[in-house]
Amino acid sequence: MIKYALICEQAHDFESWFATSASFEEQARRGFVSCPVCNSIKVERAIMAPHVARTDRGKTMIETPAPSAGPAVAAAAPEAAPVALMGEKEIALRQMLAELHRQVAENAEHVGPRFAEEALKIHHGESDSRAIYGEASLEDARMLHEEGVEFMPLPRLPDAGH
Repeated sequence: MIKYALICEQAHDFESWFATSASFEEQARRGFVSCPVCNSIKVERAIMAPHVARTDRGKTMIETPAPSAGPAVAAAAPEAAPVALMGEKEIALRQMLAELHRQVAENAEHVGPRFAEEALKIHHGESDSRAIYGEASLEDARMLHEEGVEFMPLPRLPDAGH
């Protein structure tokens, strides 16, 4: 992993981790790297110089912005985890999805893989009307739709580390 000090066209400084230098170049070229302050996708590596921490304290080499101009050089920090490139909108969306999942779990019965069966029973009056959630195959979802059962897919929560 490589930690880069980055700068956008509005001169906002920020840092991010990339698997390789080529990975940064590709993501930046495709517009996948954006400034967390202004969302600009015109981002480049800032001038950086390695900063070596004392090894007797168990720290490793990290990079900090250098005061002078020159080509950008990166050093790896192997023990650090990657940092997600998420702006405020993405963070807010994940929070809304988490809240949606929390509300559904608090206010509906989890029926797991029996979702299609239970939804049909409720629709046909064979079971008490109640809010349920669970899992259904695409085939089961089509069948429920054809039967006129009202339902909606619940978006999955993104993995915590992605």
